[in-house]
Amino acid sequence: MSGGATGTQAGQVRRLLEVAGQTYAAQAGVRLADTPAPLYQLLVLSVLLSTRIKAHIAVAAARELFAAGYRTPAAMRRASWQDRVDALGRGHYVRYDESTATALGEGALLLADEYGGDLRRLRRAAGGDQRDLARLLQRVPRMGPTGVAIFCREVQAVWPELRPYLDRKALDGARRVGLPADTEELASQVSADELASLAAALVRVALDPALARQVAPG
Repeated sequence: MSGGATGTQAGQVRRLLEVAGQTYAAQAGVRLADTPAPLYQLLVLSVLLSTRIKAHIAVAAARELFAAGYRTPAAMRRASWQDRVDALGRGHYVRYDESTATALGEGALLLADEYGGDLRRLRRAAGGDQRDLARLLQRVPRMGPTGVAIFCREVQAVWPELRPYLDRKALDGARRVGLPADTEELASQVSADELASLAAALVRVALDPALARQVAPG
């Protein structure tokens, strides 16, 4: 933690992590690691979270897809379109269930054809450049800039070259709770292993005013 950080800010960051620091991957039951299956599950979660739907519904839909066995691109491809629709429906992901079921099938096919179902190959193709990584990720159906930001916030836990990754939404959360909206200053207040949790916590308070009030000073 930076020596320049005030005791108040340091305590506020600790409080933020305590009340809101579970990553979205963890909430969806993904044990994130730099291996093909959990990386793909994070990608699926990022696709689901990037639509105009509440985060808890997207997380529930991801859990239903994974519970049904669709944890790899190969498994997602083997599932029928209706199987995917049904799993999304069980998670109450109903506004976008049909189009998302199509996108998930197409995305699984793209990953299988171009990367052998292994996102580590996409990572290598980007060569450590964030812009190239974003460009390659956006070739996956439904992975626009919002989905890329979600994926990168979480995957920095296992892809250190992305650290610190705090996008505009995370910095909005910092402002909401009175923390500095500066990536380097925020990152200096946590360990590298906590950056993904910090990003998730900041996004949660950006989206939830009641949660932000639990963390904001005074």
